[in-house]
Amino acid sequence: ALPRILNYDYSMLGPGGGRALLGAVLLCAAWGQLRYSVPEEMPKGSFVGDVAKDLGLQLLALRDGRIRIVSEGSTQYFALHGKTGHLVTAERIDREQLCERVQQCVLRCELIVEGQMQVYGIQVEITDINDNAPSFRETETKVKIIETTAPGSRFPLPDAHDPDLGRNSLQSYELSGDEHFSLAVQAGPGGDQRPELVLAKALDREEAAFHELVLRASDGGDPARTGTARIRVTVLDANDNAPVFSQAEYTVRLPEDVPVGSTLTTVRATDADEGLYGEIKYSFKKITEKSSQTFRLDSDTGAISLLRSLDFEKSDSYELEVQADDGGGLFHTAKVVVTVTDVNDNVPEISVRSALSEISEDAPSGTIVALLHVRDKDSEPNGKVRCSIDGDVPFRLEKSYEDYYRVVTARELDREQVSEYNVTVRAADGGSPALQSSAVLCLRVLDVNDNAPVFAEERYSARVAENNAAGALVLTVRATDADWGQNARVRYRLGEGRVRGAPLSSYVSVQAETGALYALRSLDYEQVRELRLWVVAEDGGAPALSSNVSVEVQIVDENDNAPQVLYPAPAAALGSGSGGAWSGVELAPRWSEPGALVAKVVAVDADAGQNAWLSYELAKATEPGLFRVGLHSGEVRTARSPLARDAARQSLVVVVKDHGRPALSATATLSVVLAESVAELLAEMGSAADEAAAAAGEPAGSLTRWLVLAVAAVSCLFLAFLLLLLALRLRRWHRQQLLPPASGALRGVPVSHFVGIDGVRAFLQSYSHDVSLTADSRKSQLRLSASASCCDTLPARPLPDEPAPLLGDEDPAGASPVAPTTPSVSFSCHDSLTQSLLEACWDFPFGPMKSLQRISGNRQM
Repeated sequence: ALPRILNYDYSMLGPGGGRALLGAVLLCAAWGQLRYSVPEEMPKGSFVGDVAKDLGLQLLALRDGRIRIVSEGSTQYFALHGKTGHLVTAERIDREQLCERVQQCVLRCELIVEGQMQVYGIQVEITDINDNAPSFRETETKVKIIETTAPGSRFPLPDAHDPDLGRNSLQSYELSGDEHFSLAVQAGPGGDQRPELVLAKALDREEAAFHELVLRASDGGDPARTGTARIRVTVLDANDNAPVFSQAEYTVRLPEDVPVGSTLTTVRATDADEGLYGEIKYSFKKITEKSSQTFRLDSDTGAISLLRSLDFEKSDSYELEVQADDGGGLFHTAKVVVTVTDVNDNVPEISVRSALSEISEDAPSGTIVALLHVRDKDSEPNGKVRCSIDGDVPFRLEKSYEDYYRVVTARELDREQVSEYNVTVRAADGGSPALQSSAVLCLRVLDVNDNAPVFAEERYSARVAENNAAGALVLTVRATDADWGQNARVRYRLGEGRVRGAPLSSYVSVQAETGALYALRSLDYEQVRELRLWVVAEDGGAPALSSNVSVEVQIVDENDNAPQVLYPAPAAALGSGSGGAWSGVELAPRWSEPGALVAKVVAVDADAGQNAWLSYELAKATEPGLFRVGLHSGEVRTARSPLARDAARQSLVVVVKDHGRPALSATATLSVVLAESVAELLAEMGSAADEAAAAAGEPAGSLTRWLVLAVAAVSCLFLAFLLLLLALRLRRWHRQQLLPPASGALRGVPVSHFVGIDGVRAFLQSYSHDVSLTADSRKSQLRLSASASCCDTLPARPLPDEPAPLLGDEDPAGASPVAPTTPSVSFSCHDSLTQSLLEACWDFPFGPMKSLQRISGNRQM
């Protein structure tokens, strides 16, 4: 980029109070640097350059304070105007104070852009103005001259000093006051002007012992500034020899850490004269103010000692001019050059120009965290600095601009592993031993919602006793989120689901903040034995992350259900009005053997486990020793054979208990009828029906009349059916006799169905007849079915272990406990011929009769 010159008008109050154009600004934007120039002694707040325009900065960033100016050293000479973006002076700048003995005075500062972590170097050249007049170190100088000195002799005069540069510096000398002397100006080794007093006319001590002269020094400024010194010349008597130094130039090389008070060197001069003219005094002829404060010369011995510590970084060399004077006015000068060598006495300085205090954990690798400036005031190799970062941290250093370094992320950060970093940046110089310093950057890692909640357990389970109170605590799920703040705030909710067609939320609920799971209703083990649900944990991030866990709630059974007797049918269902009693009628032949099965009490318990284990116990009986009940089976068996003295109707009360705590129970009442014939059976049933009707408030004759009519109707129907069947059989048999088959057997009838008696084949077929008699003739039933089974012989009486049912073939357990049952009678017989069939059907053997179908209710027969 080509440099461009921007002219700016500067105002300054000069001696005359006028305004003048003081300088120009040179801007060089290449390599991220800006260069301006400004005159010295500008008032505070003076314009230096338009930084915002030259760098294209946004004024909004300036107002927010994200752009600032930093300078080396304790004094900040420049500042950035927050509203205009102009670089202005922050202090009055004195070029001579800042840049003594430096031809070009340049101040450096840096512009830091906080958000972008960028640095721009700014160089401001301080141009000289004529703000200093030439001055002499001493306002009066004494010169001793022997009266015999020949005209033309030269005597050195003190130099004037002007800290300004160029035309503003010292330009000329003038001498006034006496015709015996003139002024000559010689050029020194460094190009400086050295005034000399020239004796133009011989002196006469008797004529004038003293001569007063004025030496004026002028600079080239506009207007010019001057400084004067008085020269007093003393005329002495003759002095033959002048002092002579042993060396024309003394060179001293010493380290900067020389202790104060040390003797650096000793200059020595000799004078051949004796007496007063042989006594030599040493003094500094030409010395700067700074040097006069640093070195001391012993006027008697010529020893040069150190008044204060040396600092290589401030001044690395000094030039002194020493003069030896004898008592007679003669002198000699010598030059002393002091060179200061560097010592590693400065530790590296680390300045944090810009730094982040917080960084997001998802910041990409290479994100700038801090901008550091590292400097060592020593010279190389002591001033060569090496920077590093201590520890295994995800950061690294990158060289930025000149002595600037950037601290950047070396890899991705994870707040859940390390939430805060103390990054130690260490700088070590190249000295021996090396000096080092460090700076600590405190960096907090900001959380990003990158972790979903995690439950403490993979799955949860709980056991809840049924019949719990609504709102009872079931369990508490807990999930944690490794994130921080709002991202780690976990809220709980139920997953979608249904139980028995109802929403899951109607059974349980979860507290959003604590994860406590509550039952909203009383749970019933007999309806719901377990609840399987999902609990979702969701954090507060955006977007939110979630996880879920399986929860299994098992309902524990309690003994809240009493046993329910299925058989015999409940009396409550039959209108008996007893809530916990059960009743039924069973038939038992009087010739029953001990252990014969009379009935079986069937009961169930809706509970589970131990609460559903049932035991049966005979609580009450008409004849206590006649019957017994199986403890676990509920079977009612005869304990002994019935006796003639035993009542025909036996009442048994069976208690059914479960094994819960406390145990619940139910009772079943059985009525057992001991009978030997149908007549006795019907008589007992009629008596029972009359008693039941009387208990119900109905006339006993009405019930008996209806029962007799029902039995007669069923008997007539049965006889008609038998006659019709016999006629059909005889007709078929007659046809077979008229057309005998070749085999001699009836066509279509298996040979096994015939039995031979004296050469005559008789037909044998088994029949089964079911007759149901009810008090209501519309519900009477007659069923006739031919059994597929047959037998070769017809036993006179069934065996005891294969009883033929007399009344009621249906399963007691299958009987409905709600619909009232009607009295029914079932008959089963075998016949071979009509006569045999009639005998078998009307001559009932009651030995094999096992049970009578349930006869209960208000009209019990």
